[in-house]
Formats: sequence, structure tokens, C-alpha cells
Amino acid sequence: MANYTAADIKALRERTGAGMLDVKKALDEADGDLQKAQEIIRVKGLKGVTKREGRATAEGLVAARVEGTVGYMVEVNSETDFVAKSAPFVEFGTKVLDAAVAAGASTLEELLAAEIDGKPVSEHVVDAGALLGEKIVVRRIARVEGENVAVYLHKTSKDLPAQVGVLLAVSGTDAAQVAHDVAVHIAALSPTFLTEEDVPAETVESEKRVAEETARAEGKPEKIIPNIIAGRLKGYYKDVVLLDQDFAKDSKKTVGKVLEEAGATATAFARFRVGA
Repeated sequence: MANYTAADIKALRERTGAGMLDVKKALDEADGDLQKAQEIIRVKGLKGVTKREGRATAEGLVAARVEGTVGYMVEVNSETDFVAKSAPFVEFGTKVLDAAVAAGASTLEELLAAEIDGKPVSEHVVDAGALLGEKIVVRRIARVEGENVAVYLHKTSKDLPAQVGVLLAVSGTDAAQVAHDVAVHIAALSPTFLTEEDVPAETVESEKRVAEETARAEGKPEKIIPNIIAGRLKGYYKDVVLLDQDFAKDSKKTVGKVLEEAGATATAFARFRVGA
């Protein structure tokens, strides 16, 4: 029987994120040599890449950082929360974010082509999947630039890395506190658009059409249907437009009003939630 301890098993699991059975098999094959066992896990992982291609990756993390006036945010996915909270996966997420910042990437294609230690991120994704024994995906990136950029990361569970991330760009000399508060609001209320003008025209027309058809189906008088359409469109904007939403910390004011009172103007934002 190979000579290894429970502490060795724990150490190898922490290094690789691999399951208990895989770790024990690797240690048996390596006769207790931790380094060799880690290599065995990686080699076996590479052989399983093709098998993992169709698997779902609904877990993972969001990482974000602001460099000067530019904020970067990435989402990296795994199959299970066990891997998502492992040290190697979290470290990989940090390296992907570092690569995004170093390359000034703004698209997923640019990020995957960016380099980590001389190799493109796309190749490191394969290596990470081999090491961790799961399908690993770098799903998306956001780059937000502005006079002041706030970043907010939220953990939905204390055992997991951040699952929700927000970048918010604002202008205004004393905007730091309000920017943070609005970033927290965005994390909680998940707006889709910054302003009403950002909502696509076809979406607006669709909302109007649904409101009109619903009003007629409900038998509303013809003369009040335009008002019903306007009211329901306003309600739609309050759901999806950041500046029209009721502020989470004070529902008597809209986010737009809160920013205005603080002498700040929101110019752009991005929100990621793992798997959403």
C-alpha cells in the first residue's frame, strides 16, 4: 500500500480541486509522491477534455478590478461549487483578470488571446480543466471606462468566491460614496439598461403592443388605452432601466434622483451574475 497520510490527501485536494477518490487513486499510483500524483491527475484530466465538452458550467466566480479610470470584470465558470471554491480555481480566475488588465481587453476574443506566462488564456483554460477535472470556461468580460469607476463584488455564500459583480462609471468630483451605493443597488436589483434611450426600439414597440393587446383583452375603454400603454411602459422602465428604478436604500427616490442630488452622473455599468 502506498505510503501517504490524510494530510497528504487534503493537501492534494486543495492543490487540484480533484475529488477524494481521484486523489487516492493518484496517490496510490504515485506511491505517495505528491508531485507525481498531481501530474497524474493533470494528465488524466487532459485525456478527459473531450468528454467534458458538453457538460454544463453553471458555477464559478466573478472577479473585477479598477485600474485608474478603467474597470475590468471577468466571469469564469466551472461545473461544481466544490471546484468553484477551490484555491486553484480562484487563483486561475485572478490570473485571467490579470491577463485582461494587462492586455486592455474588452472582448472575449481579446481576452482568450491575451497571454499568461507566455501562453494564451485559451490554452490555460484547457490546462485548468485538466488539473481540476471539470470543464472550465472563461465566459465573458466587461470593460467600463469613466471619470470614476466603482467596483462591487458580492458573495451569495460565505463559502464561495464572489458570484455577483458590478462595475459602475460615474462623473462628479465627490461621487465615490454614491457610486458605491448605486453599485450595490445594481447588484441587488439587476437593471438591464442605463437610460430609457438605451432600450432597443423593437423592445419598446413590443412592450407597447403587449400592453395594448392586454388592455383590449381586459375590455378597457378605448379612450383610456393610450394612458394604460404609457403607464405600463413606465412600469417596464422602472423594472429594467437603472436611472428609473427606485433606489434600494430609499425607495422614495429614483436612482437618477439620488445621483443628481450627489452631483454625479452615471455613464456606464456592467453586471455579472455567475451562470445568469
